[in-house]
Amino acid sequence: MIKKRVKGDLIVVSGPSGCGKDTICNEIFKIRKNIVKSISMTTRDMRDGEINNKDYYFVTKEEFEEKINDDELLEYAIVHEKDYYGTPKKKVLETLESGFDIVLIIDIQGALQIKEKYPEAVFIFIMPPSIKELKSRLINRKSETKESMLRRFKSMYKEVNEINKYNYVVVNDNLDDSVKTVDAIIESQKSRVDRIEELDINSIEEAIHEELVDL
Repeated sequence: MIKKRVKGDLIVVSGPSGCGKDTICNEIFKIRKNIVKSISMTTRDMRDGEINNKDYYFVTKEEFEEKINDDELLEYAIVHEKDYYGTPKKKVLETLESGFDIVLIIDIQGALQIKEKYPEAVFIFIMPPSIKELKSRLINRKSETKESMLRRFKSMYKEVNEINKYNYVVVNDNLDDSVKTVDAIIESQKSRVDRIEELDINSIEEAIHEELVDL
């Protein structure tokens, strides 16, 4: 009577640096089947421990701008007034068509571009429990300079003014609880009415009639 579409869900996760969005998503990838992470492309320098084509696709500014001109990116933005970040289009669309959900962990500039093109996507914004806690997390990274922290807080000021563009806000004051909340959000999408490909009203009405006859 009801046939649900096989196509996967496009899930966009954003939040200020240090909010824990990557940690939450990494836990989601461990517990859910049929879900993958979209690998972003960037022009920033590779950090210690990062692997090209796994953590990011690291490219030059010239290569990135060529991708823009060839319309090979789903979204892109200049983050912290410095580096290009973007999402390769082909891999995302192929993943969705294969029935897998795909998670884009991107900044709010990219997320709003996605929303214009794919309003049916799921948009989740991760918030830290407090600004004080966020500052502490960034300091504990031991990789932030005063200038980089100022850039991040400047970006956050812009981001929080766009939260109402998202479907969900998750305050990450406890990792386990945040993971459960995000997992529940993703699971709930499977029962959305707009996921129904076929709804045979006549067969449902006939079944109701048959059951009523036997009362």
